[in-house]
Amino acid sequence: MTQPPTAAQRRVIDTADPVTGRLRGTEPQLAALVKRGLAFRHPRPPHDHFLTPAGHRIRETDDEQAPVEPEAPAATAGVFAARVGGEQRPPESGPARAREVHSAWQGLLELRRMTHPDGSMERPCGWERTHLVQAAALALEAAGHRPAGPEGADGYRVRATPQPEAVAVYEPAAEARRACAATLERAGWQAGEYAEPRTGTRYLLASPRRT
Repeated sequence: MTQPPTAAQRRVIDTADPVTGRLRGTEPQLAALVKRGLAFRHPRPPHDHFLTPAGHRIRETDDEQAPVEPEAPAATAGVFAARVGGEQRPPESGPARAREVHSAWQGLLELRRMTHPDGSMERPCGWERTHLVQAAALALEAAGHRPAGPEGADGYRVRATPQPEAVAVYEPAAEARRACAATLERAGWQAGEYAEPRTGTRYLLASPRRT
């Protein structure tokens, strides 16, 4: 039977990036998670560590179902979130944000590779299908599209829809809207343009491809 993670290791797992599973912790903690098959070290610089599918399952398990060994607490960092557009307190833009977004996107591609039986990175993985808004927003932000600000004027806004496995992407500029559709399609999504019946507002309806 696999030995459960220690308390400090569990905290590292629990505070992994919700989009990519990127981990922050001490080198011994990360190495121990890799040894247990709960994390992997990305082969490209900056060689960040990410949760494996087994690590994701551990994180999604309720605390009472995952016994842990007592250990001294570990320091944790802030959690990355892709820009969905229209946030009241958006993160600061700049080189640091660009690096975070790039790292998150690379981590998501690696998660695709690890979770698809054929190792494909061309189509969305299971995590993306259960986190549609964040997944679509990450694809757009990583490609350099501008999210809408607090006023919600120019820029994209990704929103959930009542339809299963579909998000709506609002972008008032027609050319920018078409560019968003092209980006999503390159990222493994299907995107079509529609108009709201009452207002006539144009938007994209995007769904992750299965094949």
